[in-house]
Amino acid sequence: MNTTTLQVEGMSCGHCVNSIEKALKGAGASGRVDLASKTVEVQYDEAQISLQALKEVIEDQGYEVL
Repeated sequence: MNTTTLQVEGMSCGHCVNSIEKALKGAGASGRVDLASKTVEVQYDEAQISLQALKEVIEDQGYEVL
């Protein structure tokens, strides 16, 4: 299992948290959003999904991964 922390812009509320966490779960990963630091800690299996694909999952929800 790999863990990485991504800087994500555009998050501001509980809906943002739920949207991102649900999308990551649907992609086979888990995420923990921290609105205060504008970060998402993602745990994923690199054999199942790439980090780039996870970034795209977040961006597809309308947020910008830096």
